[in-house]
Amino acid sequence: MKVSFKKVKQFFAEIVIELKKSTWPTGKVLRQSTIIVVVAMLLFGAYVSVLDFSFFHGIKLIHSMAS
Repeated sequence: MKVSFKKVKQFFAEIVIELKKSTWPTGKVLRQSTIIVVVAMLLFGAYVSVLDFSFFHGIKLIHSMAS
């Protein structure tokens, strides 16, 4: 498959045109979004850790009662 240099150049020129149409978040909005994501991931990680701890010790208790 042969790709001409002209088509590659046109492709990148179109990318630049499309990116100029995009709206980018301000620094404040980006910072707020980042904080929300980090807090959500910490909460989710804590939730999964509690479940993991509970299941581990629950199964361990059941296993020790069966022995």
